[in-house]
Amino acid sequence: MRLGVMCSGNGTNFENIVRSCRYDEVVLMLYNKKECGARRRAAKLGIQHCYVNHKHEKEMSQLFESWRVDLIVLAGYMRVIKNPAAFPAPIINVHPSLLPKYKGLSAVEQAMDAGEEVTGCSVHYVNEELDGGEVIMQREVPILSKDTVESLTKAIQRMEYAILPAAIENVKQQLLQQVS
Repeated sequence: MRLGVMCSGNGTNFENIVRSCRYDEVVLMLYNKKECGARRRAAKLGIQHCYVNHKHEKEMSQLFESWRVDLIVLAGYMRVIKNPAAFPAPIINVHPSLLPKYKGLSAVEQAMDAGEEVTGCSVHYVNEELDGGEVIMQREVPILSKDTVESLTKAIQRMEYAILPAAIENVKQQLLQQVS
């Protein structure tokens, strides 16, 4: 399966996808922050990458179409996709909460402020509603009494590294079933 990835940040989830999804090929990574770490990781890994302003969804869609992408993964992409149906492939996103709780930004802080004992991460399909698409997979992460926002964020990120490749495989199997 040919994967396209969209990033805004450091690119650790992007690199994890490249290294973990052995039978799938990451063919293109788009990023919307010119100096993001994901750009450097893509160059180091030999993955084709391109800066596209987040306002230019049509250009993003055309790039993914020209690279014949089967699935698009948002891996730390910090913008809302306004028209996901216009893209040539399904889009999935990893989010640091147990959706439908704590959508949008500051999900880790929201869970801590609410006094939750458990939070986690979700991989879901992207639709027009912010973090509102069908959940593909979730994993829990306990909130420890000594946790800070930073330590809990790191624990959630470690869980994301496990769940995202598994969710990609799950979606791949669904797509293959639709074809056969």
